[in-house]
Amino acid sequence: MHRNVRRGRIGWVRSARVVSDDERGLLVWIARGAPVAHEVADDGRGMRAMPFAEWLSRSYRLATGVWAGPPLLKFLPTGADHSVWLFRDADDRFAHWYVNLEEHGVRWDDGEVAGVDVVDQDLDIVVDPDLSWRWKDEEEFAERLAFPDGYWVPDEAAVRAEGLRVVRMIEAGEFPFDGTWRDFVPDPGWTVPSSLPPGWDRPPVR
Repeated sequence: MHRNVRRGRIGWVRSARVVSDDERGLLVWIARGAPVAHEVADDGRGMRAMPFAEWLSRSYRLATGVWAGPPLLKFLPTGADHSVWLFRDADDRFAHWYVNLEEHGVRWDDGEVAGVDVVDQDLDIVVDPDLSWRWKDEEEFAERLAFPDGYWVPDEAAVRAEGLRVVRMIEAGEFPFDGTWRDFVPDPGWTVPSSLPPGWDRPPVR
């Protein structure tokens, strides 16, 4: 379970298959149709469907569903405050990298179900195949920073510093922006569970 945590609440959950787990970090595969969950307000709208000030005034619940986006690999480098996602296009070929700035993952394992909890810091970087890059969600990030008592990101400068550190890696074509995993093909025998397993919503570890 790859889970995003917001001030002790689960923001979203994505079920994933572990592809590799070594000294470099954790690599997982999110299949199309994989069971997921995300936080919605009491009226059923998601956080991005309303001003952040309104979101903070609402009550919340977790709604389950399936991953409707393209299949993707997610790489969580050991100890790093970001993850790198490899998105696919409609023909199931590599499309671009997506750097998700987040507090480094904290793992948990309950035996039947295991996961990693992160704090998504909202500011992101999109990286094209030619290694050109651009910031994403800067306006959303700025809007939320204006509400320090309700926002889960305490240090804007630290987030941007991590982003710029990754940018230097991008521009140098360093791993994992060196072509590693661009041609990844999932095992055709891998199955996709029909629902989230018991324990997916256990209390966050951070």
